[in-house]
Amino acid sequence: MREGKFLQNNIKKWKAIQEEHAASPDELANQFAELVNDLGYAKTFYPQSQVTTYLNGLASSRYLAIYQNKKEERSRIRQFWVLELPLVIRKHHRSLAYSFIVFFLFALIAAFSTARDQEFVRGVLGSGYVEMTEDNIAKGDPFGVYKQEDQLMMFLTIALNNIQVAFNMFVSGFFAGIGTIYMLFKNGVMLGSFQYFFFSKGLGWESVLVIWIHGALEISAIVIAGAAGLAIGRSMLFPGTYTRLQSLKTGAKDGMKIMIGLVPVFLTAAFFEGFITRYTNMPVFLSSAILLLSFAFIGWYFIYYPIKLTNKILNAENIQVI
Repeated sequence: MREGKFLQNNIKKWKAIQEEHAASPDELANQFAELVNDLGYAKTFYPQSQVTTYLNGLASSRYLAIYQNKKEERSRIRQFWVLELPLVIRKHHRSLAYSFIVFFLFALIAAFSTARDQEFVRGVLGSGYVEMTEDNIAKGDPFGVYKQEDQLMMFLTIALNNIQVAFNMFVSGFFAGIGTIYMLFKNGVMLGSFQYFFFSKGLGWESVLVIWIHGALEISAIVIAGAAGLAIGRSMLFPGTYTRLQSLKTGAKDGMKIMIGLVPVFLTAAFFEGFITRYTNMPVFLSSAILLLSFAFIGWYFIYYPIKLTNKILNAENIQVI
């Protein structure tokens, strides 16, 4: 059967499944079974088609609806962290990759610019901050800035600031993703120039062991927040078979779930910066352990576990995430 004929024969059924809620669990299961059959046919004869991509997403949503309706002794909160959020993150892994590439690229450009022109870092971080840091270096305490404020106030201020920056990055996605890209550019430039500044002073690896105690979680969360913003931008620009409004609603809902998931990450990063980073002379093995465990958590929960989970529950039903 030609793809056009296949689409013509089934599009009304698919739209009905997409737009209407099933009246009962049995109806939901029947919808899922029909979608799996159609998806299997499409994957066989039109593997690279948008129809296959559309059916894959629709079948995945029906499976998730079935899974959520199972009578299991599981709290709603636990289900969000164990099931819903990882599946949403997996859905937007491509946006996460784009966010990381943009952020890392601008950080490299900023580091190169700082290496070529030492005044560049003043334009990015401000002369006041640079001069204060240089004074601290001269005093033999290059990271003294992390010891100046009360621990609790520092924790609260940093937590609120980072969450605000992340949500601004998310909301900026409504400007077709351009606002999010600009904020990734801005934060990437700040990180690149800041980090190279310490390397130029011979304190590069020492700064990594101190600053990245909190930076591992903080910077990772900013990149993930960028992915949430880009998810909105992509939903606006590339709605696929959905209407633009439907696609935007879905992208905004997914992005908000990601942002909610980032709040504990930002709180933990702020706790590290307010209470732990100030101990700049802690043993190398301890600071290294905190840094590596932080990156390991980010890699596991936001990359490995979502892939493993989707493969487990979707591939078991012959569904492939695209």
